[in-house]
Amino acid sequence: MKKKNFWVNKNILITGITGFVGSNLAKNLTALGANVTGITKSQKIESLLFYEGIDKKCNLVYGNLLDKEFIKNTLRKYNTEICFHLAAQIEVGHAKSYPFETWESNIRGTYNFLEAIRISGKKVKAVIMASSDKAYGEHGIKKMPYQENYELKPIFPYDTSKACADMIARTYASSLYNLPIVVTRFSNIYGPGQLNFTALIPEAIKSNIENKKFIARGNGKSIRDYIYIDDIIDVYKIIAKNLFKNPKKYSGEIFNAGTNIKHTTQDIIKKIFFLNNLSSKNIFNKKKKATGEISIQYMNYRKLYKCFKWKPKHKFENVLPNLYTWYKNYLSTKK
Repeated sequence: MKKKNFWVNKNILITGITGFVGSNLAKNLTALGANVTGITKSQKIESLLFYEGIDKKCNLVYGNLLDKEFIKNTLRKYNTEICFHLAAQIEVGHAKSYPFETWESNIRGTYNFLEAIRISGKKVKAVIMASSDKAYGEHGIKKMPYQENYELKPIFPYDTSKACADMIARTYASSLYNLPIVVTRFSNIYGPGQLNFTALIPEAIKSNIENKKFIARGNGKSIRDYIYIDDIIDVYKIIAKNLFKNPKKYSGEIFNAGTNIKHTTQDIIKKIFFLNNLSSKNIFNKKKKATGEISIQYMNYRKLYKCFKWKPKHKFENVLPNLYTWYKNYLSTKK
């Protein structure tokens, strides 16, 4: 007997659906037969959702997460069962320049959303809250990779916004409110549909394709962990499904996801430039250090593997050629 697909006819709400992760998640879940509703501020945005016509398979609702009544009405109208709260101001540089705007979006937007769920009744069975590895702050190389029980000690504006939202979510998951919430802290996500060209990988690939000079923001020595979007979509589905089925066991839990592979910025750029037989020599100024950013971050996936036997399937070197081709095709449509 064929096993029933869990996602068929599940009523899903995705905040930030026009974002990189939100678009890919919507694409995957609609293909599995889920009823996907997405909240977005505007249709006037470059997004995989519109580029690939995914929006036509979803219910798009236009509104602001700072409007609690709007959220509450949306939850009720679409009989929401599972929420993925992905909406955020994600640019670290923008957060440095406009901290108030970032905190309004990432902090106030989160407590508005969760409060709307709290007062809208018990229909919502699972809430996945997207935090970030940035919430941990600087812990130093000797304490890497990050562990879920580490103290959150952010300093910079974006990092602080994610830590605050993270803590708010866990308060709503506590015995005081008993909302079925899991917090996820992921390393840097990359892959098709990431159209934020201030992010390292899309920016470097774009500069190669357009034969433009790549300007590094630091000395290339920052250490990061990069995880492919398909692996992240798998994680989100596994966590949501298990939280939905067993909220008492998983609500309030935190899950890190990364590859536990350390990449320097210099190494990532070198591999991208190699595809075009270009040299990345002299791109980085050894005396120039990126400001307002954590120097060393990477994750393991020990807890995810222990609970769900999940591990990442994709390595940067293996997916890079196809990713490069995806961007080349996308950018050709923008000429």
